[in-house]
Amino acid sequence: MSTNKKLPEGLATETLAVRAGMTRSAHNEHSEALYLTSSFIFENAAQAAVRFSGEEEGNVYARFTNPSVTLFEERLAALEGAEACIATASGMAAITSLVMANLSAGDHIVASSSLFGSTIQLLGTILPRFGIETTFVSQTDAGEWDKAVRPNTKLLFCETPSNPLTQVADIRALSVIAKKHNVLLAVDNCFCTPILQKPLELGADIVVHSATKYLDGQGRVLGGAVCGNKAIVEKVFIFLRTTGPTLSAFNAWILGKGLETLSIRIKAQSASALELAKWLEAHPSVERVYYPGLPSHPQHQLAMQQQKSGGAIVSFEVKGGKDAAWRVIDSCQMLSITGNLGDTRTTLTHPASTTHGRITPEARAVAGINDNLLRIAVGLEAVDDICNDLARGLSAN
Repeated sequence: MSTNKKLPEGLATETLAVRAGMTRSAHNEHSEALYLTSSFIFENAAQAAVRFSGEEEGNVYARFTNPSVTLFEERLAALEGAEACIATASGMAAITSLVMANLSAGDHIVASSSLFGSTIQLLGTILPRFGIETTFVSQTDAGEWDKAVRPNTKLLFCETPSNPLTQVADIRALSVIAKKHNVLLAVDNCFCTPILQKPLELGADIVVHSATKYLDGQGRVLGGAVCGNKAIVEKVFIFLRTTGPTLSAFNAWILGKGLETLSIRIKAQSASALELAKWLEAHPSVERVYYPGLPSHPQHQLAMQQQKSGGAIVSFEVKGGKDAAWRVIDSCQMLSITGNLGDTRTTLTHPASTTHGRITPEARAVAGINDNLLRIAVGLEAVDDICNDLARGLSAN
């Protein structure tokens, strides 16, 4: 017989990251079990019928139900303070599922122009083919968001801080606009995670994640999630059940274990990021540093109001243009040259030619992504070693 006890109320986020969602099997395992199965057995035909219809709770088929996935969903929902969560195969699958579940042809989205490159491609290039239009507005000017809303607008979408310039959107202000026009507000919380920022508490309706990043934290698997109230998540579940952008059981098990160390990782990485940002700001070869934890950041005060720290992403512009920026990358002997972020290992990328390389030069210009811009996702190495590795290339400029 399993020994499953209900958790007490009021547990801290750090505790929920370790304990929430855990359901032991008859074996009473201490660590979460991994359920690698494509389907589940029913006791009889009647049970199969009520399970498929949803009249009885229980696992049916791994495209839309699996205990390992459920554990990750319940744990992340607890961290975000959400009624429910649905997991997806990737962060982009989460955003796509959210849109397709809640919008139809003829509907309209207002979104920040400072989004991840693939998100811009989805909203600006792919969705218009299905009759869903997007107006891109300033990340930081709430007035632009309000003016851009139309009678057919159904969704406001932003990520904050933004990728890669760490621009901070005022979630409370956008929430007021969303409620004024009776539309949904979705916030991509990838950079902060619920350890540093809880958009639902600030008035957002939906939180989306690329779990591939900090939620995993070690660059191992892909995953995504949509968190919100039960009605919103149920719509996404119906879309996922039918179309199948599903999180695998193995990836969910990895992500669930990743959440257990999320708090200590994020706090340590954020502390190192602040030190690195200060060092870069003082370097003679650096033109500008973008980091919400610095007083020089345009939205520093807002960031410190809605985030617990500046986070672990630091972007900076190198004097000397693209050639100088690439020289910094090529001179590094330790940092990982990759477009991913949120890893225990520090990663370095040139956004204009990688993560945002598929959007038009005009769109990059609007987003402020210049050819001399570099983005660092700070890992768990000693911050002095990170600085020394960057110094090799910066000293050559």
